[in-house]
Amino acid sequence: MIVSKFPAMDDTKSGPQSDTAENQIALKLLVIGDDSDGVQSISEALNQRGLEILSSFDIHVGFELFRKHRPRMVLLELVKSGGMELLERILAVDPGVDVIVISGDCPTETAFEAIQKGASDYLTLPVDMQKLRSRVTRLIQEAARRHKILELDQELVDMYQFEAIVGRSPVMLDVFAKIDRISPHFRTVLVRGATGTGKELVARALHRRSPGASGQFGVCNCSALVDTLLESELFGHTRGAFTGAMQDKPGVFEYANGGTVFLDEVGELSPAGQAKLLRVLQNRQVQRVGSPVLRDVDVRVVAATHRDLRAMVKEGRFREDLYYRLAIVEITLPRLADRKEDLPLLQRFFVRKFAAEYKKEISGITRRAQTRMASYSWPGNIRELENVIGNACMMADGTTIDINDLPESVRAPVVEEDTGGADDLISLDEVERRHILRVLSRVDGNKARAAEILGIGRATVYQLLSKWKIENTETSLQ
Repeated sequence: MIVSKFPAMDDTKSGPQSDTAENQIALKLLVIGDDSDGVQSISEALNQRGLEILSSFDIHVGFELFRKHRPRMVLLELVKSGGMELLERILAVDPGVDVIVISGDCPTETAFEAIQKGASDYLTLPVDMQKLRSRVTRLIQEAARRHKILELDQELVDMYQFEAIVGRSPVMLDVFAKIDRISPHFRTVLVRGATGTGKELVARALHRRSPGASGQFGVCNCSALVDTLLESELFGHTRGAFTGAMQDKPGVFEYANGGTVFLDEVGELSPAGQAKLLRVLQNRQVQRVGSPVLRDVDVRVVAATHRDLRAMVKEGRFREDLYYRLAIVEITLPRLADRKEDLPLLQRFFVRKFAAEYKKEISGITRRAQTRMASYSWPGNIRELENVIGNACMMADGTTIDINDLPESVRAPVVEEDTGGADDLISLDEVERRHILRVLSRVDGNKARAAEILGIGRATVYQLLSKWKIENTETSLQ
């Protein structure tokens, strides 16, 4: 067995290296075959600047080299036994790796099977070195491009991050502008949005940009407490006011005096709770449970709800005067399904967050995993996306998140059938987009298999996905 390592050649003179993407990327290539002379000659022929080559003519050692070094490209000879199994094992570890299959006396059907299983290309023996060098050169250029895209993605996340809220869709830019305009002046704000859309993030952004930013940010979930405990939580209590009240306790309004109170799920307040909250908002005074003393408070209030309070007012389930007191300014947050253009940025943001938290070198998401997430409806909105990426980062074994790292609910989403309503009056381009995404979903993102089913070339599949901005966000670098 020969295991050889060829470091990247450096034809530059001493001194600082040029700041090119090729110099910045330590691109690794692994050659595996059962002919030591052939493996050695391929390794030497490919040795060039910007490329580090590993080689082995033992498939078991070759696989261990792959697991240890995680090369970006593998040249794999389909040896008489174990070659196809090794291909599957390599792609199972890192679906983003480029595998070029080298076949000798095996039939073309076997090489085609390798392509179907995920190999990116195949060559026949004797190897055309010029073609191989050209393929590797394109790989280096593609890696440089991907590296640049990764850097741009990271810059975009920073550029479009507003007080820990990420978004560049027009609707979110409007939300950011509204927060910026009202934060210096507001006394009460109502934030509406479905569960998981980021209402507390908006409340914290308003607080940080307000004149009371140096004060405390108090939080109360109005749906989590019964009436008696809610009054104590909001306004405080005195010692002995009720069973278990062992000492005086200030409420959230006193705690946040000079700052901001965030009332989550304010639509769940009982009529009695609504009346007491209205009194505090009108008089700017609180009275602890069990105490006759009125205490002045100076707080800004951000109330949030996933309910339609206007409809609740009409139904008599929410006080009209309290609604108008809270909704002096109203901010409505969109569902994630209504801001899909923000999905790539949010994915990058959460990958970076959890990779740092879990101390894992995860740099991105494979194309097929991105395709699947792009077709998912995200009923749980941003919170669900955060949980999915967090879970996937824990499950990922390599440097990229693949479709198998995603939860089952995202991996196999329910395909909604057309009902014949007004929504099926869509353009041919949209019909094409939906059908191709549905086919890709059924074949786990395998472009070659999808192209075969659709009767088009694989390059056409890539071009269409690029046009729909599904592939352009690919960040699966090592």
